[in-house]
Amino acid sequence: MLKLGVLDQSHIGENRTAADALKETTRLAQETEKLGYTRYWVSEHHASKALASSSPEVLIAHLAAATSRIRVGSGGIMLPHYSPYKVAENFRLLEALHPGRIDLGLGRAPGGLPLATRALQEGKYTGIDRYPQQVADLTGYLHQNLPEEHPFAALQAAPLISTAPEIWLLGSSSESARIAAQLGTAYAYAQFFGVPGGENAMRIYQEQFRPSFLNEKPKSIVAVLVICADTEEEAERLASSTDLFFLRLELGMELSFFPSVETALSYPYTEFDRERIRHGRERRIVGSPEQVKERLLAVSEQYSTDEVVVITPTHDFVARVRSYQLLAEAFGLGD
Repeated sequence: MLKLGVLDQSHIGENRTAADALKETTRLAQETEKLGYTRYWVSEHHASKALASSSPEVLIAHLAAATSRIRVGSGGIMLPHYSPYKVAENFRLLEALHPGRIDLGLGRAPGGLPLATRALQEGKYTGIDRYPQQVADLTGYLHQNLPEEHPFAALQAAPLISTAPEIWLLGSSSESARIAAQLGTAYAYAQFFGVPGGENAMRIYQEQFRPSFLNEKPKSIVAVLVICADTEEEAERLASSTDLFFLRLELGMELSFFPSVETALSYPYTEFDRERIRHGRERRIVGSPEQVKERLLAVSEQYSTDEVVVITPTHDFVARVRSYQLLAEAFGLGD
């Protein structure tokens, strides 16, 4: 049976505030826990006017305290910005507070514009070329098995606990898949990014996977954008907001809010804009419960995975909750 989770980027709706968006994130985590979703991941984005989640570890602490069973994690921590030791202590503390419920998703993207990256990395040398070693160091801190020759082998990440969060490498390329395979971590592929070659990346991960103390066999997730409504027509209407938001993002003209349906429908699209939207829709799943279930099962088969995390950006929060409800009913979650 296909397992479903949630990815939430905490979009700030038009005429709403960041505080409103974070309250919606909390409510959605509570609702999806009741519905039987497996995990709830939050993202890391810097200096964004339209996204409220800039510090996943802080938001994870809040969400885990507001729920009781669902796994809560990062989708993900942009590790090149940070010290692996500090990330290890952050997530050990989260794991100590909520044993068996914390996921540590790691990424190597900047999560923001170059200026934000410069500010985050001020005063130190770093870069994605060090990412595999950073992941290895972080894993060593969390499981207390750094190599003897490591310069910090005698250092322990506090608090000292008997469990550790699940580690996932996030990616949208074959290179990220190779790193996850070589290190024996779980791997989450961002299908909703729309980068070509996703099925090949997942195949590389699964074929080149090296068993490790983390995982004996490949463990994967695919992240998909889904908007589900009672009818196809309503889903299409709701998706117009998503179309406009990502169109402007792709054109380098990011909006300072997630637009309402009314704003999206009244936008003066060019033919080029409409073609970009049509292209973007190829990687998104929009429709009735029956249509969405069929396409999600197809994605699961294409990527050879039994778990999907679903991102559902809609301006109407009630409609977002309804989308997850319909999806849960279609897949019999909680039965």
